Amino acid sequence: MQYAHALVTIAAVNFDNLVNFYTKLLEQNPANLIPNVYAEFQLAGLRLGIFKPKQIHESEFNISANSPLSLCLEVSNLELAIAHLAFLGYPPPGEITTASHGREIYAYDPNGNRLILHQSHN
Repeated sequence: MQYAHALVTIAAVNFDNLVNFYTKLLEQNPANLIPNVYAEFQLAGLRLGIFKPKQIHESEFNISANSPLSLCLEVSNLELAIAHLAFLGYPPPGEITTASHGREIYAYDPNGNRLILHQSHN
């Protein structure tokens, strides 16, 4: 299998709310925006798309259980990233943990998708 690019997409019934959150979190406007349909952010090494599912498919995306998918963002300063999320109204519910690869904390976007903010060992 050959492919040209890879991207991760998130379905959002409340499209505008989630696009606004990621615009503020990532501190950038979408590189591609079709209002109330699709937004795409260009990140280092990844494209992140947010799409509004068609009404006939909305029930597929209204899942109350936590998703096994996580969006991991490596940050240079974990405490500043946590403060930024708290400022946006989405403070991480837990504490910073230390793993073999560095320090990290779980947070959640407005739709409940897991974000892992990670700071590598220096």
